[in-house]
Amino acid sequence: MTDGPGTRTAEGGRAWALLMHAALAQAVTFVLRPATAYRALELDLSPAWLGVLSGTFALAPLVLALPAGTIVDRVGERRVMITGGFLLTVAGGTFLVFGSTIPGLVAASIVLGTAHLCAVVGQQALVANTTTSGKLDAAFGYYTFAASAGQAAGPLLIVLFGGSQAIPDTTPVFQGAALLAVVVFAVSFAIVDGSRTRERAPAATAGVGGLLRLPGLPRALLTSCVVLAAVDISLVYLPALGAERGIASGVVGTLLTLRAVSSMASRLFLGRLTRWLGRKRVLLISIAASAAGLAVAAAPLPIWVLAAAVIVAGLGLGVGQPLTMSWLAESAPPGMRGRAMSLRLTGNRAGQVLVPGTVGLVAAGLGAAGVLWVTAAGLAWTGFAARKLRVDSPPEG
Repeated sequence: MTDGPGTRTAEGGRAWALLMHAALAQAVTFVLRPATAYRALELDLSPAWLGVLSGTFALAPLVLALPAGTIVDRVGERRVMITGGFLLTVAGGTFLVFGSTIPGLVAASIVLGTAHLCAVVGQQALVANTTTSGKLDAAFGYYTFAASAGQAAGPLLIVLFGGSQAIPDTTPVFQGAALLAVVVFAVSFAIVDGSRTRERAPAATAGVGGLLRLPGLPRALLTSCVVLAAVDISLVYLPALGAERGIASGVVGTLLTLRAVSSMASRLFLGRLTRWLGRKRVLLISIAASAAGLAVAAAPLPIWVLAAAVIVAGLGLGVGQPLTMSWLAESAPPGMRGRAMSLRLTGNRAGQVLVPGTVGLVAAGLGAAGVLWVTAAGLAWTGFAARKLRVDSPPEG
């Protein structure tokens, strides 16, 4: 695993701990979030309030992301990831004990969001601080592949724990997720800090304002948040498109799976792609592919064409996140990579809140296809803006 998530981590035999932590933390999160919606429906919460309940998960990342990054830079990734694992366990217990009421679900969702924030910021900073510059693309590709695997496994675990009925029995789902959270907490203790963070941290005095002044940083953050918002939009509006056109839900589910798997494939081979074509060219091609794929998917075409378009979009959408991570890790001064990752996370969460609603308003009256077309146009514009980014990494040493 010569170009995996950090040569120092790999040499210490701890790469497995990072990848397992990433996959399991995402799996627990992607079990609990839909299970929360199911439990809310069991409690007769109106659909109009489901979005409000879902939004409580993002409250902590919006408010605490930047302080969390500062803490990572000061005390190390391991302690923050242990905290994330502990809070994930607390969240699972809160869902079990207090999840029979709406206020209990809100409290548990806030704890879950905080746990997810600690885990993700620590993981991303650890990759950044234990990987040599020329291997960052491959490292973040492997890392996001593991996270995507956890995200894909999460919904399947709902069927495993809760059955296949329309609204599953959420109590065993919460129990199973709580057990997995305990495993994440245990794995956290196998994490080894990125030594370079502590060695060079005193040199990092510029603060977040200094990060924001890095050349090209606003474009990189914009690229990251638009790509992530496009993923969220595809998750919501591909099913809506299927409903409008009478496409069976099983077919739509297959399409969503194809999108996820193709994104994972592009991340798995990201290091090779950037060594072959260069980071900037891969980034621009991926954004163009995602824009073209979503635009074609919105057109009234046969299912096989729709499937091909979704695969192309998935390949493109899988690249934007790890590439902007690796560029930001490379650009941030030593001792500030935790803050750099948290700054990116803050922008992503803001984009997830603002972009889908804005796109929906712009495309009002055009249906799901209109939303996908507007999203494709937004991606195309983002790709045009990203052409000025100087993101190519130095040669591997």
